[in-house]
Amino acid sequence: MGTSHGTTTTRSPLQLAALVVGATFLLVGVLGFIPGLTTGYDTMQFAGHHSDAMLLGIFQVSILHNVVHLLFGVAGILMARTWTAARAFLIGGGVVYLMLWIYGLLVDQDSAANFVPLNTADNWLHLLLGVGMVALGAVLGRGPGRRSVASL
Repeated sequence: MGTSHGTTTTRSPLQLAALVVGATFLLVGVLGFIPGLTTGYDTMQFAGHHSDAMLLGIFQVSILHNVVHLLFGVAGILMARTWTAARAFLIGGGVVYLMLWIYGLLVDQDSAANFVPLNTADNWLHLLLGVGMVALGAVLGRGPGRRSVASL
C-alpha cells in the first residue's frame, strides 16, 4: 500500500491475518442484513432465539448477531495496524469465540438464554473460528513480529 511520500507500508503476516479475519467478519455482518442471502429475513428479531433469519440458510442470525460481526470486523481491521494489537485481536477474539462455542453447547436453543441466537451450525463455526484465530495468533505471533511482507 503506497503512501503519499512514496514509501511502502508493510504488514507482518500476523497483521495481514488480523486484517483478513476482520474484513471477513465485516463482510459477514453486512451479508446478514441482505434479504435473499439471509432467508427468513422478515422474521429477524433484535435478539433472541425467536429470530428465524438464517444467513445462507444455515446460520441463525439476529440484528444483535450481525452487529457483533460488524464490531468484530471493525476491531480486526483497526487492530491490524500494529503487531501487538493484531496478536491480541486474533488470540483474544479466538478465546471469545471458544467461550461462545461452549455457551452454545450449554444453552438450550429454545430458551430465553439463547439471546444471540445460536444454532448447531453456529456452534461448529464458533469452534472453528476460535481454534483458527488462536492458532493464527500463536503461530504467526512467535517472535518480535519484525518479519514483514508488503501489504496488498
